[in-house]
This record gives sequence, structure tokens and C-alpha cells, in this order.
Amino acid sequence: MAHSGKDGFVRVGANTVAEVRSWSLSEEADTYETTVLGNANKTFSAGTKSWSGSCECYLDEGDTNGQIALAAGSTAAIGFYFEGVDSGDTYWSGSALVTSTEKTGSLDGLVEMTVNLQGTGALSTATV
Repeated sequence: MAHSGKDGFVRVGANTVAEVRSWSLSEEADTYETTVLGNANKTFSAGTKSWSGSCECYLDEGDTNGQIALAAGSTAAIGFYFEGVDSGDTYWSGSALVTSTEKTGSLDGLVEMTVNLQGTGALSTATV
């Protein structure tokens, strides 16, 4: 089933981050070449996995348990939700280091904040 992005949100612990415009989540696995002499084709094995993410929001300095808690250098429990919090809805979560935050403003727009995250440990998939 397809999902609409408008239903998504991000949480820091149990707190929903205010004014989120978008979020992204990326998972990777290192690969190791395992080709031996005599093989005509390369072979590979999966190595360690990692994940990273980001979220973009309209800046809300009153969101002290969400946006403001995501300060560069801090570690937080992060949840990425794409369909809501009804029973059976799926989400991804894990502990992440906030690697950077960027605030931008322009004459013809609202002040925005981008938060970049590096996962520390496993990324879990769960249901509400």
C-alpha cells in the first residue's frame, strides 16, 4: 500500500518534533570482496551495517523537547514515522548522534532548520 508523506513525523524519545517538513532515512551495508582465484565473476559478502537520517523543519524555538533537544553533538532516541500511531502502524527507530544542524532564513520564507543524524547501533523496525 502506498503512503502519503503528509502522515509522517519524527519523534525524539516520546516527543514529536514540531513543524517537520520532511525527513529522510538511509541504511547501508559495507561489502567485502570474497572472490578467489579461478572465479570468473566477483563475489561479495555483507559487512557491518549503518544508518543515517535527517529532518527539515520550520524553526520553533519553543519546541524544547523536540527541535531544541537535537543540538549538534547530542545523542537522542529517534523515531521516523510514515503512517501514524494507530495500532499496527510501522516506524523505524534507533539511537542517533546529531552530527550537524543548519538554520536558514530568507526574505520570502520562514526560518528553517535541518538536522543531520548518524545512527549509533541498530535501526529497528517496529509497529505501534
